[in-house]
Amino acid sequence: MLKKKGGGGGGSKNPLGENSVKNDAESIEWEMRPGGMLVQKRDPNADSTLKPPPNVKLRVTYGSIKLEVSINLETTFGELKKLLAIETGLQPHEQRLIFRGKERDSSDFLDITGVKDKSKIVLIEDPSSREKKYIEMKRNAKMEMACKAITEISGEVDKLADQVSSLEGIVNSRKKVAETDIVTLTELLMRQLVKLDGITADGDVKLQRRLQVRRVQKCIETLDALKVRNAMPRSLLDNPVVVTTKWETFEPIRERRLYGGGVL
Repeated sequence: MLKKKGGGGGGSKNPLGENSVKNDAESIEWEMRPGGMLVQKRDPNADSTLKPPPNVKLRVTYGSIKLEVSINLETTFGELKKLLAIETGLQPHEQRLIFRGKERDSSDFLDITGVKDKSKIVLIEDPSSREKKYIEMKRNAKMEMACKAITEISGEVDKLADQVSSLEGIVNSRKKVAETDIVTLTELLMRQLVKLDGITADGDVKLQRRLQVRRVQKCIETLDALKVRNAMPRSLLDNPVVVTTKWETFEPIRERRLYGGGVL
């Protein structure tokens, strides 16, 4: 007679144990390594007392510059950019890191992307950042040239203002001056207005330009008054005449002022 074997104690299942293993497996997060290997995802809150992996040396090429950077493989490309910023002067957002022919994001981990000791990484400057720097450099150079031009004009106006003061002193003392002196000085001041009109500036440089324009206009207004007083008979000098120069303002694209034959 054959006896049927029961599923005795040695073959009994433990439902509690199966559920425990199942729950542990479901709670594990996985990530794919280069080459298709599936590994448990790194826990950022893991025990900080564990000994960190040793640093490795990476070879970074930036144009004709060769750099060797020591870094922990469990850090990101963003951390690598911070180290390279010290060496190259490029801010992290201005950098693009190429590894194995592909640009790497700042949040990518070095070891997960396959970086190893003595791996080669190419650093290039972001084209948009380079363009912004070029535009800013060009703008600064333009403002520097404008500031230099205004400084030179200011020096010329200083000399002309001194001559205006001299003529004013002579006329106020009831003495006559040659009318050609007044006309010539007015023309020289008008030339400075034309120069100022040709300067394009922003910010503080634009303010300096406006101050010089107003300064030249005041000198010309003084000369206009002196021209009238200089032509008056002595008997009328006791009754001073006030002469006001009218400046017309036009604003097609930028502010322009006209005085006689000159343009500002």
